[in-house]
Amino acid sequence: MLRLGLILSLLLTATLPASAQQQRRPSHCIAIADADPGLRYLHKAAWTDPVPEYSVRIQYIAHASFLIQTRGGLEAVTDYTGFIGNTELIPDIVTMNHAHGTHWTANPDPAIPHVLPGWGAFGEGIEHHLDLGEMLVRNVSTDIRSAMGGVEEKGNSIFVFEVEGLCIGHLGHLHHEPNDAQYAALGRLDVLMVPVDGGYTMGLDAMVRVVERLKSSVILPMHWFSGQSLSRFLDDVSDTFAIDRRSGAELVVSLRDLPPRPTVVVLQPAWVRD
Repeated sequence: MLRLGLILSLLLTATLPASAQQQRRPSHCIAIADADPGLRYLHKAAWTDPVPEYSVRIQYIAHASFLIQTRGGLEAVTDYTGFIGNTELIPDIVTMNHAHGTHWTANPDPAIPHVLPGWGAFGEGIEHHLDLGEMLVRNVSTDIRSAMGGVEEKGNSIFVFEVEGLCIGHLGHLHHEPNDAQYAALGRLDVLMVPVDGGYTMGLDAMVRVVERLKSSVILPMHWFSGQSLSRFLDDVSDTFAIDRRSGAELVVSLRDLPPRPTVVVLQPAWVRD
């Protein structure tokens, strides 16, 4: 019986998709990371190149869109607008927010298996807990400004991607500082994608407070329209965070290689190309 059970288990595993066979390393979103220095970067890599073991590859595409890739072949795109570049890539997961049309699309490619809007019926929000084995995607709802100066409660989502032991957070189109319950739901975020426009989302002073409270190891600025707002954000956090300006759009990061001092890594946006 034991031998028969082993054979059946092996046959079942063989029929699963490759991504489903990957087991997610336990994350520590609700615990403090204890990692070694030496954040690793990868430049000019094609999205088709293998991701190193125990690592995640992140490419800044444009505006608030990032491509997150795993060792097992999963691809996720944040704040998906329907276009990520001249590529045949069809992501496995896309997340969207609807504060502005530059953060979502009403017509996502029907071939995308998992489309996750960051809002639900007006004021009701939405909850996601998508477990794909190698990657878990969840969200924490926040409010946004609505038309005529009102408020749409739970109209934005901060999405969290748990993969390879890392917790990667994307603040979306955040319009207010999270409350204590929302901070607790987020937990410890190793990598944080943060809008630094200084007005369309919220003022830089408030955004700096959010970043300093979350204390992520790696901060990736996004949603910047000029060097001015980006430079001011970097100046405002330079006493707390190391600053690392990069010439490329990509980095590879693993839990064991997080920097010893929290670091703002400035990536240059680039469309995905085959």
